[in-house]
This record gives sequence, C-alpha cells and structure tokens, in this order.
Amino acid sequence: MIDLRLLREDPDRVRASQRARGEDVGIVDALLTADERRRSSSVRFDELRAEQKALGKLIPKASADEKAELLKKAGELSAAVKAADAEQDVAAEETQRLLLQLGNLVHPEVPVGGEDDFAVLETVGTPRDFEAEGFAPKDHLELGELLGAIDTERGAKVSGSRFYYLTGVGALLEFALVNAAMAQATEAGFTPVLTPALVKPKAMEGTGFLGQAAEDVYHLDKDDLFLVGTSEVPLAAYHMDEILEADQLPRRYAGFSSCFRREAGSYGKDTRGIFRVHQFDKVEMFVYTTPEDAEAEHQRLLEWEKQWLTSLELPFRVVDLASGDLGSSATRKFDCEAWIPTQGKYRELTSTSNTTEFQSRRLSIRMREGKRVRPLATLNGTLCAITRTIVAILENHQRADGSVRVPEALRPFLGGREVLEPVAR
Repeated sequence: MIDLRLLREDPDRVRASQRARGEDVGIVDALLTADERRRSSSVRFDELRAEQKALGKLIPKASADEKAELLKKAGELSAAVKAADAEQDVAAEETQRLLLQLGNLVHPEVPVGGEDDFAVLETVGTPRDFEAEGFAPKDHLELGELLGAIDTERGAKVSGSRFYYLTGVGALLEFALVNAAMAQATEAGFTPVLTPALVKPKAMEGTGFLGQAAEDVYHLDKDDLFLVGTSEVPLAAYHMDEILEADQLPRRYAGFSSCFRREAGSYGKDTRGIFRVHQFDKVEMFVYTTPEDAEAEHQRLLEWEKQWLTSLELPFRVVDLASGDLGSSATRKFDCEAWIPTQGKYRELTSTSNTTEFQSRRLSIRMREGKRVRPLATLNGTLCAITRTIVAILENHQRADGSVRVPEALRPFLGGREVLEPVAR
C-alpha cells in the first residue's frame, strides 16, 4: 500500500497513477474522505477520553450533591466515548479497505498504456534462419514427444487440460535448469530457499495477489489457504511483522517452488504444449533493501536475468511494461522475452518488478536505522520459469533430425550430455 501522507500531500500524483493504470480515479477522493473521517474521529475520541479521565478524578472529591450530577455526566460521557471509539474503528476499517484497493504509484518513466504499449529497451542475439538452414522448425511439443520428454495426453487424462508430464530427458532438463539457476543465484550472493506452496490469506493479500490477480488464484476453502502462483508470495511474507537492521540489507533470497495458476481469461491461448499451464516450477529471486537502493537493485535483477538467458544461448529482448500491465504491486516491471521460432515472436520468460514499499507496508516489514524505524523496499525477479524455458530451449536449439543441442552452460548439469536425441518409439 502507499503512504497515506503522500496521498494527503500530493493527491494529484496518485490520481495520475491510477489514471495511467486504467484504474478507478474516484477511489482517491473516497480514500481522502475516509482518512479525514478516521483522523477527526480519532481526535474526537481522544478529547472525550481525556474529559472522561478528568471527570473521574473530580468525582471522589465532590460533595454528595455534586456527586450525583457528576455521575450522571460520567454516564453520558461513557456512552459518548464508546460511540466515538466505534466510529473511529469504522472509519479506520473503511480507510484500510480503500487503501488496499489502490495500486502502487507508477514510475514516471513507465510507458502509459495497455498490454501492447510496452517499450523495447534492448534486443540480444539474433533468431536463427531455419529456412536458410534448409528445414522447417518443429514446435516444442512435437520435439518433446520425439525426445520422450513431454506427455500432455496423459497429463490431460489424469488432471485435465493444461497439465502435463515431463519424462526422461524432460525431467532431467528440469533438474538441470533448477540446479544451474540456483548455482548462478548462489554465486551472486542469494540464499537458496525452498518455500511453502500453501500460504495464509494475509500473505497472499500482503503481496497484492488478492486484487487484480485474485481470479488466477487457487483457494482451499476448507483450510482457508491459498496455493501460491509464485514463491514471491512466501518469500515476501518470510519477514512479515519483523524489523530488519538496515546494515544487514540487502537480503537476497532465491526461492524454488511449484506454482499454481488458474489461467483465468486465457481460454484459447497457448493451448498446445506446456507454454501456459496450471502447474509449473520456478526459481524466483527476491530482495529486501532500502527504498533508496531499490531502483539500482531493480537494474541488478534485470542484469542477472539477462545473464541467465544469455548463458542458455537464447535470443531475447528486454521490454519496459506499460502502466496498465504492471499489476497492482509494481511501480515498474521489466520482462525478458525469448524468441519462439514456431510462433514467430518473442514471449515472456522472465520478469522483474520493483514494488518499492508497497508490499512491506501491507506485510508490516520495516528496517531500523539507529533509532529510526521505517518501511523497506522489496523487489522480485523470475530467474527461471521451467516450462517456458524448456519451450525456448527445445525450439531454438533443435536440429533437422529432431535432436536438440544442449547449451554449454547446462551440460555440467546433464552429466556432460551435448545433445538430446530422439527416442525409439
């Protein structure tokens, strides 16, 4: 959530941010009204409580005649205090409810617009010219079936659409990617973490995933727990309700988890293969740092993602997402999109977001500098979304006979294997 003081001091900035997101601007004025009501009711409660305490001191000293009148007044005052306290609670709840609906402030350099209004910041590598090489590329599912690596038919039989099995070299490729990604992350100073796949509502709400993204979340009604769509959620909540020492920042974690998404609203999109699925594994980077260093840390996360994709020898581009495509938590988000030959376009493989103090305020995570305690900043970045990365590797490194060349960086994690060969059927 944003700082209420900033809302009071510069409401036009918040309105502009909401407008850029394509969100309700009227919520700003509603929140200002609720906040004023909260503060005035708090002042009223304090005044009545002070009067009540003062009156309480007079009653023991009063004469018999005065005491009856004072007791009557004390009763009236007690009722007024209770009413003011109730009003204070109602106003505070309304303020909090509206505050949780407000997105983070959009960074001034973010392109304004929707999903298609991103800005391309950089293109790395050149897509292969398969026509010049003399063959038409196969898509990842056909390759996966030739290699005995992907089985979507049995996935659908057992679990339904958008589920799959990784088998043989497909499973080994996942393990190789996880180990290689964790090796890069630990070398960069990240602490590896295996996170819970189920979290309480406070963790999900605190990271901003029960707002715009709520329709994509799986909820277990009986237990009131949520399946995470990314380890960002349990990593963000890891230090919930804690105060971290400023001189121990940044704290960097690399989380591995299974991720679960309903993919609501994606009917008819990416239905073939394993690009868009309900369950996948991911290595996620997460950072706690000072607000002053957040933008620089965001660039560092992006560089680690670029390093990863470069090590996999994938052609990709970096895009600066537009304001309407940020999600509620991010002030700015960069995606790295790999070239997918059979689709003839770049598709998102990694993403990194600067959420500034938005999540830490919701999760009550603060930093201590001497005697000063204040909210810190959090950032996240996908290092490796396994299924999408497998898609990109198979399609970009395929050979005419259906085999797939293994990028050099992955070979140590695949027992030195240089090529994935089709299996006998």
